[in-house]
Amino acid sequence: MKVIMSLLFFDMAFWFYLATMLFYFAYWITKKELLGQASTVLAIISTFAIFMMLLFRTKESGHAPFSNLYESMTFFVWVISIAYLIMEFKYKLRVIGAFVMAIAFIAMFATSKLPYRFQDIQPLNPALQSIWFELHVFSAFIGYAGFGIAFGMAIVYLIKARFEERKASNFLIDRLPFSNILDELSYKSIAWGFIFFTLGALVLGAVWANKAWGTYWSWDPKETWSLITWFIYAAYLHARVTRGWRGKKAAYVAVFGFLSTIFLYWGVSFVLPGLHAYASQ
Repeated sequence: MKVIMSLLFFDMAFWFYLATMLFYFAYWITKKELLGQASTVLAIISTFAIFMMLLFRTKESGHAPFSNLYESMTFFVWVISIAYLIMEFKYKLRVIGAFVMAIAFIAMFATSKLPYRFQDIQPLNPALQSIWFELHVFSAFIGYAGFGIAFGMAIVYLIKARFEERKASNFLIDRLPFSNILDELSYKSIAWGFIFFTLGALVLGAVWANKAWGTYWSWDPKETWSLITWFIYAAYLHARVTRGWRGKKAAYVAVFGFLSTIFLYWGVSFVLPGLHAYASQ
């Protein structure tokens, strides 16, 4: 029986991400440096495993691994993992890995539950046979990754800030970074995510739409929700720069924005069919 290497590496990555998440939580609870180092090593191995999955998927299908939910979700996991590792090495805040890797594993779990037709390689839809489509998805998903990390930081911020306001002490909460650091990390993640999302979802998406359907904008449900999501994050950045938004208000918008992003990719694909219905086929 022929072994499909992309599926094999996906299964490997699934269990590696589960182990990575558990090790980060164990490090958060025990604060043992050996567990922390093991967590980082596992995160690197998980990231490499999902990269190999994408590499073999590209080889097996003959095109970039962005054609459906199964492929693009694994790409999302890969990007958010790389972004997190850069953040960990830059800011030395390993404890937040418990939350970011939890997001990555949840994405892996959701992807593993997709019907088998997503995992099976199907002929590429003519509309997807374009370099503009590949650039569109590549850039947009880097944006999604930034929003995902910001979401994780916002959740941690809301937990930490609640204890700080009450001047309450808890050994787990005390090990989290100060709330102002979490707030700043969430802002920075949204800032770079917004740039890639704007480029990928709106600019390159419009170019691809014109190549595929002869129009830059058709108010397709996916296009409309992309614009809604863009306005949410644009409002966040505008309020932060001009009105000095910090703290809980900013965190709530970061959470709401990522929920909008999830609906943009999952909800619209299944609930609001349109020109982008290929994602759920």
